[in-house]
Amino acid sequence: MRYIAAIDQGTTSSRCIIFDHHGAVVSSSNREHRQIFPRPGWVEHDPEEIWANVKTVVRHALDEAGLTRADLAAVGITNQRETTVVWDRRTGRPVHNAIVWQDTRTDTMLPSFGHPDVFREKTGLPLATYFAGPKLRWLLDNVPGLRERAEAGEVLFGTIDTWLIWNLTGRHLTDVTNASRTLLMNLRSLAWDDEIIEAMGIPRAMLPEIRASVEVYGEATGDLAGVPVAAAFGDQQAALFGQTCFAVGDAKCTYGTGSFLLLNTGTRPVVSQHGLLTTVGYKISGQQAVYALEGAIAVTGSLIQWLRDNLGIIDSADEIEALAASVEDNGGCYLVPAFAGLFAPHWRTDARGVLAGLTGYITKAHIARAALEASAWQTREVVDAMNADSKVDLTGLRVDGGMTANGLLMQFLADVLDVPVVRPVVSETTSLGAAYGAGLAVGYWPDLATLKAQWQASAQWSPAMDPALRDRELAQWRKAVQRTLDWA
Repeated sequence: MRYIAAIDQGTTSSRCIIFDHHGAVVSSSNREHRQIFPRPGWVEHDPEEIWANVKTVVRHALDEAGLTRADLAAVGITNQRETTVVWDRRTGRPVHNAIVWQDTRTDTMLPSFGHPDVFREKTGLPLATYFAGPKLRWLLDNVPGLRERAEAGEVLFGTIDTWLIWNLTGRHLTDVTNASRTLLMNLRSLAWDDEIIEAMGIPRAMLPEIRASVEVYGEATGDLAGVPVAAAFGDQQAALFGQTCFAVGDAKCTYGTGSFLLLNTGTRPVVSQHGLLTTVGYKISGQQAVYALEGAIAVTGSLIQWLRDNLGIIDSADEIEALAASVEDNGGCYLVPAFAGLFAPHWRTDARGVLAGLTGYITKAHIARAALEASAWQTREVVDAMNADSKVDLTGLRVDGGMTANGLLMQFLADVLDVPVVRPVVSETTSLGAAYGAGLAVGYWPDLATLKAQWQASAQWSPAMDPALRDRELAQWRKAVQRTLDWA
């Protein structure tokens, strides 16, 4: 019996999960990496630390299962998106720390490119600090000598998938899902857009070749020598694939560091009129690309870490549910975690977090409850925008990610969305999506119908909130959001 490995390189950690033919987890290994904060609003990672951790978790996952590389049919990659790496073509050494998707250092640069929607028709994206293209431009402008080296073809750019594929195979590649998050790729041609590249001042020689998400890119070297590297997806697109959202109208939301709701819109991109992103959902080699609308929420799970690490309200993240459940409601307080501005559907880089409605009655339990409720209300804002763009009301939501273990949050989410919320048996759908893609590419699984038949629900929450209460609380949340604006 052979297996599929998934390398899941996330914002806070790297993991390797090995799956069997039924899509069940055989073994898993995880290792955190440092979060580097050189200045307020700046977030960096060490790409060499990430690569070292990836090699470690691959070895540990194989060892835990008693397997060797010969037992693997393929390996797939999924990764934190938009995080930007530049490295020396000859030595493979990074020229600077990776600039992370959450980083806001490019905010003063963005107006120089024009109106916020100047590239939206081609890319599906607004001008925002979130995306990789402006981060790359910042490196070219601020690392001494880098622009000259880039124009001479001496350095390479990539998001984390490209960095891993380079280290695994020696090839400079990305997939369409990650390329669609750079602000540099044309959604319709699935190629780098010459006009945008010129406007951003980026030497084309730096850019990787764009390939399908499900395709054999080459064979790995090192610990995985000879194993086909056969898929790459940005993490949220991998979760869409792992949740088997293959039909138009299928939607999923992943609750991790941030939260990301994706809706399959089929083989034509839908340009949002309501603050959502248009992105590539996935592309299987030889087939048309499938597109998605996405609502990106910057801070959900990381808000719980903030309560733990910065405020000391809890000692561990898993205490949050019991603390929040110890009170009946939020006591009238609302926590809007606009720590790096507001993402979808607002796209306000000037916003900063607020805790509103405080009275002497409020305890740390009320704040804990308000923190959980913030994840649900932010999802509600995205769903309202998605319903308006797609002209189809959401009828249910598949959820995944670490926060879905919190039953109080999942019930509140069903209540504020007024639709059923369903969690699958395999909650690590990001890794599963990368595994599914790699397995499809090498014939380990025959088709999408086989994958869809494997999906099973483990829990479901149905809405139970009084509509009048829902409407009143939504109005209060919207008032709190207004208080975040015009700070920076």
